[in-house]
Amino acid sequence: MELTWQKCEGDTWCSLTAVNLGHPHFDSMEGVYVIWQANGSVIRVGQGTVKDRLAAHRQDAQITAHRPLHSSWAPVPATFRDGIERYLANVLKPLVGSTFPNAAPIAVNLPWAWNG
Repeated sequence: MELTWQKCEGDTWCSLTAVNLGHPHFDSMEGVYVIWQANGSVIRVGQGTVKDRLAAHRQDAQITAHRPLHSSWAPVPATFRDGIERYLANVLKPLVGSTFPNAAPIAVNLPWAWNG
């Protein structure tokens, strides 16, 4: 499945701590997301209401210990999220989080493969 990973203004990866989660872009935005450290280590993958999940992760010391952090997300219908999250967890092996959906993986393009 081909996802449209989001970037911030200026076609740059979004800083987890600086992205404006109150922007209308996030209204009703549900999907999957990836949080990674500037050196490339993937810290967390997940799914849900993107602004709520990213806001919670900003408060998680296990995640924020790995600064500076970047994030990207992609809108995904609920029926595919479990499989995509499982795939992202299997492939990216995030440093934080160990409980991922017990679902058949659905292969997707990774954020870094997105050409926008």
